[in-house]
Amino acid sequence: MTTTDQPPIVSELDPSTRPQDDLFGHVNNAWISTTSIPEDRSTYGSFDILRDQAEIDVRQIIEEAAKADAQAGSEEQKIGDAFASFMDTEAIEAAGVQPLEPLLERVRAVGNRTDLMLLMGEFGREGIGGLLAAGVWIDRGNPKRYLVHIGQSGLGLPDESYYRLDEHAEIRAAYVGHLARMMVLTEVAPTESHGTAIAEQVMALETQIAAAHWDRTAMRDTVKTYNLTTAEALEKALPGAGTWLGAMGVTEAGRAEVVVGQPDVVAAMSELLDSEPLEEWKTWLTWRVIRGMSRLLNEDLVEESFDFYGRTLTGAPELRPRWKRGVALVESLLGELVGRLYVERHYPERSQEQMAVLIDHLIAAYDERITGLEWMAEETRARAIEKLRAFTPKVGKPVKWKDYSALQIDPKDLLGNVRRANAIESDRELAKLDGPVDRDEWFMTPQTVNAYYNPTMNEIVFPAAILQPPFFDPDRDPAYNYGGIGAVIGHEIGHGFDDQGSKYAGDGSLSNWWTDEDRERFDAKVQALIEQYDDYSPREVSGDQTVNGALTVGENIGDLGGVAVAFHAYRLFVEQELGGEAPVIDGLTGDQRFFIGWSAVWRVVSREQEALRRLTVDPHSPPEFRANVVRNVDAFHQAFETSEGDGLWLDPADRVDIW
Repeated sequence: MTTTDQPPIVSELDPSTRPQDDLFGHVNNAWISTTSIPEDRSTYGSFDILRDQAEIDVRQIIEEAAKADAQAGSEEQKIGDAFASFMDTEAIEAAGVQPLEPLLERVRAVGNRTDLMLLMGEFGREGIGGLLAAGVWIDRGNPKRYLVHIGQSGLGLPDESYYRLDEHAEIRAAYVGHLARMMVLTEVAPTESHGTAIAEQVMALETQIAAAHWDRTAMRDTVKTYNLTTAEALEKALPGAGTWLGAMGVTEAGRAEVVVGQPDVVAAMSELLDSEPLEEWKTWLTWRVIRGMSRLLNEDLVEESFDFYGRTLTGAPELRPRWKRGVALVESLLGELVGRLYVERHYPERSQEQMAVLIDHLIAAYDERITGLEWMAEETRARAIEKLRAFTPKVGKPVKWKDYSALQIDPKDLLGNVRRANAIESDRELAKLDGPVDRDEWFMTPQTVNAYYNPTMNEIVFPAAILQPPFFDPDRDPAYNYGGIGAVIGHEIGHGFDDQGSKYAGDGSLSNWWTDEDRERFDAKVQALIEQYDDYSPREVSGDQTVNGALTVGENIGDLGGVAVAFHAYRLFVEQELGGEAPVIDGLTGDQRFFIGWSAVWRVVSREQEALRRLTVDPHSPPEFRANVVRNVDAFHQAFETSEGDGLWLDPADRVDIW
């Protein structure tokens, strides 16, 4: 392989920043210094570059469908007409806020608590959020069945902390102003003063709702959020729950037993429904309708909504171009239909073949590392390996596709298209309650640049769109592939063994397969990682805000295990395919190129508002700390010959090594 075959990251390395001091900066500083965040973005990096390309590819698919002389009801007609309904700005402006009127009239007609619960259920089926959220998921206690899951909801700000922390006071004030303007623009309020009065009323009610909510760290606890509840018990805790779920389409049999994520929140919401006047609840629900549907209405509403949720919360100066929002809309309505066309054009078969080999090496590396764990007893180790060997990898595309034949798309009815699509998707989800678990289902489309681990199916999923540089390229030096997609695969497998995923057995059920002593040792390692990250303050944030180690620990365990195991897998590849020694290219050893490939994945630049927001709500650490997790990995220190005093040096005794 010649040096000209190497990815641009090699020529972009920053010689003024040593990898021993800051691997993230060494690999990414030059790129960051010459990269401007697009005006319609709050962050920009490796993931976004791929998303931009996927967006362009999908746009071509959509526009070709729109130009085709498609038969009514055909896939092409639905794709083209869905896009057309969003792009017809003349019709949207002419309609103004009238498409909202039937929905708001239903709110005005509410006469009592039963009516309110009924309407929240009907709205929930159409995609308008209510006081609580309900969805169908696999039962963590018995992964051979589906159950309805109920959780906290009802807020217009990102989470409960925005309603109580002093650091968010300016956001709260801006939110009230935004809400007031939206009430005037939708003609709910005839005057600005009336709009302000409504806004303050909604804010007061949402503040009470938020006061009962669990924080994001508590929400991560997969055991505490698993509470099997009978229909009778739910109705006692929340009178009208049956009415609400029934209006969503949940049958009596389907709600006989449900999972409640936060039982005390459900009880608190019932008390609020009793204590606060019905008219205030109707005003709050009016806002839920407006907030949920404003992106589909006239430009004044769209701009006002973006001004708060975009500029204020994330710092993005400009609204995304309409065609990009139109592409996103089509994908939200017809995601797998578009996805099937996407993989036909953009996912080569050899990528699938190479990924299979790479995943085999990752599984083998995990197996070897777990087998060699000195801190884990044989009994627990055997169960861990049993779980590992039960993993199911899904790569590229689903083996079967969703059916959209029931969805009616009208090029002149944007709001109706969205409501119908949401209702059909809700019905599709509820239909699962009557059958066996569909182990072929995907929860991301193939054109999504991301990946995930699903604990109840014990599966890792990698859509086609992420299988591109800098993550993966079938034609490049394997060191970069193992450092890129290999570490991402390792990360996702690692979620099966993080602080929450480790509470699931190989069959996907919540199960304590640990000895008490091993769990204590594991928890001690987890706590050390939490404390390590609690001291990190991102470079993009002015002030003393730090990472929340407890909130991010699951992802940090994934990063740590992912890069360590991917390196082990790379060494297996080198032994098996290269005779034990990788070539030196551009003065870099294979081991060094592996870590450079890992760091390049996390090249991201963010606006300060977005960096601050993510510190509060994002379970992922800032990118620089994701890249520099290597300070815990012995192989990194060996590859770059670090020594005491280097920026990334950690005494071997302080390095956290879990898997």
